[in-house]
Amino acid sequence: MKKIVIVGGGTGGTILANNLARRLATELASNQVRITMLSATDKHMYQPGLLYVAFGRMAAEDLYQDQRSLLEPGITFHVDPVKTFDLEHNRVETQAGVSHAYDYLVICTGSRPNPESVPGLAEHANHVYTLEAAQKTFAALQQFKGGRVAIVTGVPHKCPMVPLELTFMMHDYFKDRAMLDQVEFYYTYPIGRLHSLENVGKWAQREFDKLGINYETLFNAKEVDGAKQQVHSEEGSVLDYDLLITVPPHNGMSVILENELGAGGWIPTDPATLQMQGTENVFVLGDTTNIPISKAGSTAHYEAETLGENLSTLVRQGTMVRAYEGKVFCFIEAGKDRATYASFDYLHPPQPQSPTQMIHWFKLAYNKLYWNSVRGLL
Repeated sequence: MKKIVIVGGGTGGTILANNLARRLATELASNQVRITMLSATDKHMYQPGLLYVAFGRMAAEDLYQDQRSLLEPGITFHVDPVKTFDLEHNRVETQAGVSHAYDYLVICTGSRPNPESVPGLAEHANHVYTLEAAQKTFAALQQFKGGRVAIVTGVPHKCPMVPLELTFMMHDYFKDRAMLDQVEFYYTYPIGRLHSLENVGKWAQREFDKLGINYETLFNAKEVDGAKQQVHSEEGSVLDYDLLITVPPHNGMSVILENELGAGGWIPTDPATLQMQGTENVFVLGDTTNIPISKAGSTAHYEAETLGENLSTLVRQGTMVRAYEGKVFCFIEAGKDRATYASFDYLHPPQPQSPTQMIHWFKLAYNKLYWNSVRGLL
């Protein structure tokens, strides 16, 4: 029996498990293959929905579904996160002390926000990367009476368009409240443009200029002085704020760091095969990789489709047949009712177009269709 163990039940892990269950249905039915998923929770969260929670446009209960309900019947599912990776002996051990042997291991544990890495940021800034934080941000926006809204971004972070989306959506939020004349937006970014993707940064600059949004590049937050309501940068500048919004730096999960699988919690990964570097039967998906592309749900989706095809042919034929080409697709909300998108891969940079209402509708439709997507039906 070939044993495939998937560590993590997020977007990438769920799509991969379902993809494999369909491709290897005959082998599953005849006990030639076992697919096991080990997750930290029995709930699956639609993480992009947190952005909408922060603006009161989505409720907490809209974000969750039961993880088991999203999986094909042949998949073995345990809520028992991995504690130890024994790659030398092809085994993982869970927090409950259960050992799982594998022929193929897939690690897709995701990432986590780490505002604590910048002194004062966790205490004084709002963000949208957990449910509690998104709800706190919504309350802060409701209570805001005017002044400077500072948007401070750290790297790396997941959902690459969130800094821009937050800024555009806040602009429309305060416009709807007839407060624009009382609000100044000040956007910062750590490198010498407004976004890590050059063409997205150029597009954003044009949009910001049209809306009167101020910005500063080469701004890496060093510390936040909550008493003075100031952000100090590594470059020596000081930013005053009345409301501080952050896209905090992210790290990989603690279990990756504790097992010394990769600096920062990012596992060194072959960008084409998705194999963990130095191994043949360990693969990495989504945010957990150190591949220098966007940490986005679509990245995990396209990687999972590639890996599903490769793992199924490895089981059946002992070889891989496909390379991941770096494909990513990201919607970009440009306000409450306009959006555009960025589609790109390793060789072709994005070319975002002017935002339209139609693309915004597509984005809202995807919010509903996500659950079919992770089931592997889209």
